Amino acid sequence: MILVTGGAGFIGSNFVLDWFREHDEGIVNVDKLTYAGNLTTLKSLSHDTRHVFVRADIGDAAAMASVLAQYKPRAVVHFAAESHVDRSIHGPAEFVQTNVVGTFTLLEAVRAYWNGLDEEARLAFRFLHVSTDEVFGSLEAADAPFSETTAYAPNSPYSASKAGSDHLVRAYHHTYGLPVLTTNCSNNYGPHHFPEKLIPLMIQHAIEGKPLPIYGDGRNVRDWLYVTDHCSAIRTVLSAGRVGETYNVGGWNEMANVDVVGLLCDLLDELKPKAGGSYRDQIKFVPDRPGHDRRYAIDARKIERELGWRPAETFETGLRKTVQWYLANQDWVQGVTTGEYRTWVETNYSQRH
Repeated sequence: MILVTGGAGFIGSNFVLDWFREHDEGIVNVDKLTYAGNLTTLKSLSHDTRHVFVRADIGDAAAMASVLAQYKPRAVVHFAAESHVDRSIHGPAEFVQTNVVGTFTLLEAVRAYWNGLDEEARLAFRFLHVSTDEVFGSLEAADAPFSETTAYAPNSPYSASKAGSDHLVRAYHHTYGLPVLTTNCSNNYGPHHFPEKLIPLMIQHAIEGKPLPIYGDGRNVRDWLYVTDHCSAIRTVLSAGRVGETYNVGGWNEMANVDVVGLLCDLLDELKPKAGGSYRDQIKFVPDRPGHDRRYAIDARKIERELGWRPAETFETGLRKTVQWYLANQDWVQGVTTGEYRTWVETNYSQRH
């Protein structure tokens, strides 16, 4: 069995579902079920004995020790994190608590558990920490993409808190010998994405006839990674990655935000045409957010060279699958867009009109 933290969130739930398409090995899934955690995403596993769900906070030392002692996992895959940059600007304390203190508490519990294993189990054990390219800061247009040796330069409370967690994971390997692996990924997209992030937010606003708010001039560039490609990369690193190493995971798909929204509108014009005009007519530029990084780009050659991994989806194929999924799963979307979420979107974007 493996232990997955944050397995009811966007990437975590996709990883859990994808895992059982590839493996019969069980998962104990630990999630606090904050606003972004959604068990309905995992309803297909409700009677699957391979999947055990535990509602707990990674910052609860006693709960983490209990889960580890009871289920005796051979590995931990650590997704659990607060991850929305805008939310971190409005309320940074929660990001420090979850991403830094929570990761520290989890590492302490895992270290104690690992120290109690027999020699064979200790050698086989892995702690895989899932992080972000945002820890590296911002690139200029002509700069080389981020590599595994790029210096950290986080620019938001979110990215600073993730950088802190990365440093703790590294320190627990070098100080205590804990067998860790770290992945730093680019922007994920795909099914089951909470509709506060760019792509699902724009899909929902478009079909609901609302403005499509784009920060600044829209030329901020991101590398886009389809979520199931990310899941396959994590499985690859978990099974074959070298202990103590970091692997950048990217989609080789750099694109400006305004171009992403334009492609979304074109797909919606094709798949769900509206009467009179294009969805592009709903695009509205709004004042930029504070400290908005200009460009992220991932150099993912190391994971390809050492482990043979490359993404299977292009941005065009992945985006089409994503739009089709959201159009076909409006019940899921309506189920997660609670009053709290609607209040958040209104608070964030009304200030930028």
